[in-house]
Amino acid sequence: MSNKSPLQPNRRIISIDAVRGLVMLLMLIDHVRETVYLHQQVGDPVDVTTTSPFLFFLRLTSSFCAPAFVLLAGLGAFIYQNRNTRNSAAQFLFTRGLFLIFLEVIVIGFAWTGVFPPEKIYLQIIWCIGICMICLSGLLYLPRAAQIVVCLILIAGHNLLDVVHVSEESLFHYFWAILHQRDWIEFFGIPARTSYPVLPWIGVILAGYLLGSWFTTLEKVERTRRLLAMSCYGLIGFFVLRGINLYGDTPWAQHDSALETVLGFFALTKYPVSLAFILFTIPFACFCLILFERFQERLSIQHLAKFGSGAMFFYILHLYVLKGIYLVLVANFGLNQGDYFGVSHPIWILTWTTGLAIPLCWLTVKFVQFKERNRQLKWLSYI
Repeated sequence: MSNKSPLQPNRRIISIDAVRGLVMLLMLIDHVRETVYLHQQVGDPVDVTTTSPFLFFLRLTSSFCAPAFVLLAGLGAFIYQNRNTRNSAAQFLFTRGLFLIFLEVIVIGFAWTGVFPPEKIYLQIIWCIGICMICLSGLLYLPRAAQIVVCLILIAGHNLLDVVHVSEESLFHYFWAILHQRDWIEFFGIPARTSYPVLPWIGVILAGYLLGSWFTTLEKVERTRRLLAMSCYGLIGFFVLRGINLYGDTPWAQHDSALETVLGFFALTKYPVSLAFILFTIPFACFCLILFERFQERLSIQHLAKFGSGAMFFYILHLYVLKGIYLVLVANFGLNQGDYFGVSHPIWILTWTTGLAIPLCWLTVKFVQFKERNRQLKWLSYI
């Protein structure tokens, strides 16, 4: 078997799409939880004294989703540029970024709230990726050395800004809430929650962009070696940082229970994402890239990649399906858990996820096949 890079003109990379497919399934677990188990609130970071270990684990698995999405968005941007030009890549990133912001505010926001026009907006991961793409459309013109410096500063240094809080009265509040301070802002006259402050995520998408050259110039063995080394260094950095317990996330503490102490060690801050969170989760995506490239000839990996190539379609589809199911359940059974309809035990989250994954994946693959048959429809490249 050749050790050359699998990148070929106009062909998708199986390992990248397979990772997208995997994290979409992990994300489905968390969104099912937010649909039928929301009566058991999970804070950020997770409070290990009030959250069951099983629910903690379910929440922890979802932690890998957003970093993988953003990292792969940057990786995909470099590959797009390699197959076209830097100017065309910048134009595509800028316009797709605007399109993702539109999707978050109008299409995805309605799927979450069921209210239109919206009374409030939650600016979540799709909004975040959109902003990151717009920023990357400018950053890709920097020299590579400057890109590396910016990437490291944003990822490793953003927690230094945690002490900076800007009041609503300040003219800078709007921009700071988008960049780093999770807060409410006015978005075209509608209250909007900046659930994913974008500053560290810009560093993550830039990191993915920088990794792109490994997929276009390196042989498979060397690429694997570098990805493995970077992942190991990231995990070592995570354990050292959490061991020191002075920087990079909310400090963990000793509890009466050894299990709670261990869980507290891995209770990481996602809003805004912490340095420890990034160091713990990004290696997961890199390990999966290595694994899926190693076994990319297997039919199961190819099916996962086919499904992953329609990630945006799946994202929108599953939100509307979950919302529709929830409304039907409320109409038939009422609010059985206070202000919510909910199941009695978190094990049902996995049961529901399994039942929904099969038809949702099938529909997504059908969309991908439609997209492949209609390549002349350029707007499909945005979904």
